[in-house]
Amino acid sequence: MKNLLPFIAAMIVVVLASNILVQYPFQPFGLGELLTWGAFTYPFAFLVNDLTNRKFGKLAARRVVAAGFIIALILSVWLASPRIAIASGSAFLVAQLIDIRIFDTLRGEAWWRAPLFSTVIGSAVDTALFFGIAFAPYFAGLDTGLGLEDGSLAFPASIFGIAMPLYMSLAIGDFLVKLLIGVLALLPYAGVLKASGVKLTRT
Repeated sequence: MKNLLPFIAAMIVVVLASNILVQYPFQPFGLGELLTWGAFTYPFAFLVNDLTNRKFGKLAARRVVAAGFIIALILSVWLASPRIAIASGSAFLVAQLIDIRIFDTLRGEAWWRAPLFSTVIGSAVDTALFFGIAFAPYFAGLDTGLGLEDGSLAFPASIFGIAMPLYMSLAIGDFLVKLLIGVLALLPYAGVLKASGVKLTRT
């Protein structure tokens, strides 16, 4: 566990920051209906997970996910709304466990396949669960049931000229950014592998 502490700490920082930043739209370039600031930080949770999996194996990665989930959930309840905390915790746990499974399945293939495919699929699951629970009107009871104002984001919005509720446009924008950062994260991932003496192959 002592060797896993840096990975656990990194996971907690990423998830906690993302839980807070996802509540703030990304206003530059008029993208407030398409992105939140959390889209730029959360993909690094997959990087931490994949590096843990590569170095210590899937059981260690699950421990990092479990520790990150518990501690981040507690901190999120304190710093974010209960609904955000529930959405974040559920999405995080399911998506990261899927990431671990896919990564472990593709471990023996080309160095980039395991982190890329696990991140893409994990990000899709995470985005659907988080934005569905956190902002879809179907889960408004998670706010109103606790005497809080309904935090649903069902206001009209559009993406690529297609009308849809705001939470859906935010989810699509979030997922696209996760894909971009997931691809860019292959660079530090490859750097860590090289520093560890792992020989990279293309096929």
